[in-house]
Amino acid sequence: MADKKEKILIVEDDTYISKMYQLKLNLDGYDVEVAENGRIGLDKVKTFKPDIMLLDILMPEMDGFEVLKAIKEDSSIKNIPILIMSNLGQEDHIQKGKELGAIGYIVKTQYTPAKVVETIKEVLSKKTKANK
Repeated sequence: MADKKEKILIVEDDTYISKMYQLKLNLDGYDVEVAENGRIGLDKVKTFKPDIMLLDILMPEMDGFEVLKAIKEDSSIKNIPILIMSNLGQEDHIQKGKELGAIGYIVKTQYTPAKVVETIKEVLSKKTKANK
């Protein structure tokens, strides 16, 4: 039985960060797509249907909170787990992200890339168990 690759969408306007995570996650066997702003990310989540999404907050076109709100209002994609990954670490931003439906909030400066990948794997593992 061939396992289907789990899909991850990274919505991040910093190409250095998105490419670093894309490479690391590809090497770990995931199918990874990148969107460089919120509007592209919202379009891509509808067609790519990722198993999990990493979402930055401060982006051009449409910020991460707007993207998160739009996803949670769309019944075809609202159940996709979303991890916010941002430089904004203020409590009100974290609270807002969770209120809008994010399953977690990663402050970039507080997580190593390895820890981010570990967090992604934990979320996907829980999702897989819940679907069995």
